[in-house]
Amino acid sequence: MIGITSYGAYIPRYRIKVEEIARVWGDDPEHIKKGLLIYEKSVPDLDEDTATIAVEAARSAIYRRSIDPKEIGAIYVGSESHPYAVKPTATIVAEAIRATPDLTAADFEFACKAGTAAIQTCMGEVAMGAIKYGMAIGADISQSAPGDALEYTAAAGGAAYIIGKKNLITEIEDTFSFTTDTPDFWRREGESYPMHGGRFTGEPAYFKHIISATKGIMKKVGTKPSDYDYVVFHQPNGKFPLRVAKTLGFSEEQIGLGLVVPMMGNTYSGSSLIGLAAILDQAKPGSMILMTSFGSGAGSDAFSMTVTDGIEEVRDKAPTIAELLKNPRYLDYALYAKHKGKIAV
Repeated sequence: MIGITSYGAYIPRYRIKVEEIARVWGDDPEHIKKGLLIYEKSVPDLDEDTATIAVEAARSAIYRRSIDPKEIGAIYVGSESHPYAVKPTATIVAEAIRATPDLTAADFEFACKAGTAAIQTCMGEVAMGAIKYGMAIGADISQSAPGDALEYTAAAGGAAYIIGKKNLITEIEDTFSFTTDTPDFWRREGESYPMHGGRFTGEPAYFKHIISATKGIMKKVGTKPSDYDYVVFHQPNGKFPLRVAKTLGFSEEQIGLGLVVPMMGNTYSGSSLIGLAAILDQAKPGSMILMTSFGSGAGSDAFSMTVTDGIEEVRDKAPTIAELLKNPRYLDYALYAKHKGKIAV
């Protein structure tokens, strides 16, 4: 059986509240909070980027299980905000955790599902015996144009997962993907901010792909919604995951534990992976979890997994999502714009 051996996450301490963004652009904050079910979002520090976030998440995953980094044979970093257009983030992570040079590393990109695509790749290499452990990371410092609706949600954070066959904390029964060419969200080379086709965002993009992938994995492994203790979907805002859960027959109790977006925003490639980490922070052995990511453009990866007894050995060995969300430092819009590089310094 292949599964998750360890995991780690990182969320910057800086935050900005919805009210502060709304104040600058003259929007009604209560309308925004009600419409998006988001109250504040994380903001990277001046010296933080996707690479530093990925490194912190990777180190937490290693500390949680005390894994020798030299046993990691592959490192893949999924993101849509890699610091370099030409130069991998994955090699930076490998060097920072002191992995062996005898490994394969690459950067993945598929909007917000690049991290789950990395997990699937690690699963394949572990299954064929090419590597003992693989590390898959989803991390982003999400971009949003000033005054755009995305500015209320685009956040920063990431999570890392070590995939293997030994010392599992979850067994992954199977995975299923659903992919089409749907132009709902894009950013061309050299452009600072993404564009989005609003009429494509919901029904033909997010909901179609999440629902199709989730139904696909349940049919593949022979399960139904009531078999799962927890479910986590990609979280572009707080409303979409709740709506798709209801459509598929999941309860608010099943999705509640992993729904972290209201207090931290949408971390893009880290979104569903941070939600899964929040679940693993509290799930008991034997719990069944379903996770489905979504990446614009568009595709979804779904996973069915079961928590093992090994979770009790690692749960408190690295910061939990609840701990990472504590003690935020709030910014006004001017400092937020400086942190995000929206004004020259």
